[in-house]
Amino acid sequence: MTQALAPAQPVGIVGCGAMGAGIAQIAALAGHPVRLFDARDGAAAAACARIGQQLQRLVDKARLDAPAARAAGQRLHACAALDEMRDCALVVEAIVEQLEPKRELLAALEAVVRDDCVLASNTSSISITALGAALRRPQRLAGMHFFNPAPVMALVEIISGLATAPQVAQTLHATAAAWGKTPVLARSTPGFIVNRVARPFYGEALRVRGEGGGDCATLDALMREAGGFRMGPFELMDMIGLDINYAVTCSVWSAFYHDARYTPSLQQRELVDAGWLGRKSGRGFYLDGEAPVPASEAPRAAPRAIAIHGDEALAGALAQRLAERGVAFERRGAAADARVASVDGCVLHASDGRSATARAAADGVAALAVVDLALDYARAPRLALACAEPCPEPAADAAIGLLQAAGYAVSRLADLPGLIVLRTVAMLANEAADAVHQQVADAAAVDRAMRLGVNYPRGPLQWADAIGVQRVREVLAHLGAFYGEDRYRISPLIQQRACAARALHQA
Repeated sequence: MTQALAPAQPVGIVGCGAMGAGIAQIAALAGHPVRLFDARDGAAAAACARIGQQLQRLVDKARLDAPAARAAGQRLHACAALDEMRDCALVVEAIVEQLEPKRELLAALEAVVRDDCVLASNTSSISITALGAALRRPQRLAGMHFFNPAPVMALVEIISGLATAPQVAQTLHATAAAWGKTPVLARSTPGFIVNRVARPFYGEALRVRGEGGGDCATLDALMREAGGFRMGPFELMDMIGLDINYAVTCSVWSAFYHDARYTPSLQQRELVDAGWLGRKSGRGFYLDGEAPVPASEAPRAAPRAIAIHGDEALAGALAQRLAERGVAFERRGAAADARVASVDGCVLHASDGRSATARAAADGVAALAVVDLALDYARAPRLALACAEPCPEPAADAAIGLLQAAGYAVSRLADLPGLIVLRTVAMLANEAADAVHQQVADAAAVDRAMRLGVNYPRGPLQWADAIGVQRVREVLAHLGAFYGEDRYRISPLIQQRACAARALHQA
């Protein structure tokens, strides 16, 4: 079994911005002598001072004892030249996210360090293979992608380029684990795991907003309160910086030869062109300091007659929540049309990726509404609902009244297929499945990366299993039929797993 670097072995950090300083702090706390270098005069010494202040704050908050903080601070050394990296066992570069400067630095490092020194790049998206092409011994280079803030975020992506020696990747994996991180192994492809698989989280929200499906505050609230995500896509883009988020999308799109799945958003580009970059510019999707209020339907009367059908997740949660609130209802078996409830002439379905209007046309029922996915219907405070275009308003009122009687805040969206949570989760699962199918990483690594790297409430593949891979396939097929775009093509792995599930069911 490959061993982690011993704590006595020196670690070099080149680039003393937020990421470089964060990595240096982690390595020093793990016991390594740490050499810091930055081409800017005084930057390395300033980083050592900042790390010392950060260690003291941890002591003040009782998260670190004073002797450990002092010892870590004493392990930090600001270097005046790259030559001082010569005895390092590992050097991590964390400079500007551009190919040529990184290649030049790595070539310069190779001329200084020992032959057994491991070189690592903290790049978030640049090809490790392309970086390694500048080296005499590219097998010594791998990606070691930390997430910001590095001392806090658990995930580290360990990225192998075409020439990376397997033992180098394993050494970095073991070292990251010894540093208290959760590493995942991945192959060098555009976006690696997280920056690739996360694209639909932003892309689907931007599309729904751009088609008038809902405003930013409402879509964000639904992704948090129904989807269980820590932040909604628009507030997260504002926090990251729209310019950075847009640039990553463009990079992935370009690297995949303009694959429609990653097409950047014109509305996002317009905001970037305007200089509305999010929090750092004072305005993005929101004004800085603004307290966005999601659209919630005004209270409706509880329906006179309520029937709950079957035991699907939404139906079970409705029955439970109505009973807890003392609301009378009738429990019935599963209906042939898979409805979850019927109230005062209106039929409610859990969304299957069709618009409510498309489902109404297929079923021959005008008074029809569809309800979005939730991470946990029993606990969700808010749900999205859409009504078919021919649905009479009294019937829509009854559908809204049912959800409100069950204790949900209701956000009514325009009738777009998959609403917001379901289509986003289906697309995240589809992208995750493609990453596994293309052998970027295994399923466990992809799910772990998305939970830890971007704080998703579930790994996308775990979520697909929870709601059913056949349902995910159905949702994607309906989205593809509605839009007629390659963007929604179904991953071969989703296709295969859905077929396997159907075969088992029929056996």
